[in-house]
Amino acid sequence: MWYVRFMKRTTVMLADETLARLRQESRLRGSSVAEIVRTAVERHLTDPVPAPQRKLAFFAIGDSGMSDGSERVDEHLAEIYLERERQRNADQDARR
Repeated sequence: MWYVRFMKRTTVMLADETLARLRQESRLRGSSVAEIVRTAVERHLTDPVPAPQRKLAFFAIGDSGMSDGSERVDEHLAEIYLERERQRNADQDARR
């Protein structure tokens, strides 16, 4: 594999449903999951995204006011994710 010298391995945690959809997309495209993730991440980082939608971009920079921010980053991110999901569901319910 030529890219091993130029890329670093990382771990991404996905919800079961998201991972299932990613694997299905991989089969449909005849491409690896890693290639789809690399392409999506590169596209996301290349396309300009308005600042309000990128609230987590600087999660670990500066003083968050949370004394346990670095130790519980996964829990804090999960809380933020769940709150966004609740808001998204409430918005969808309001449109119905």
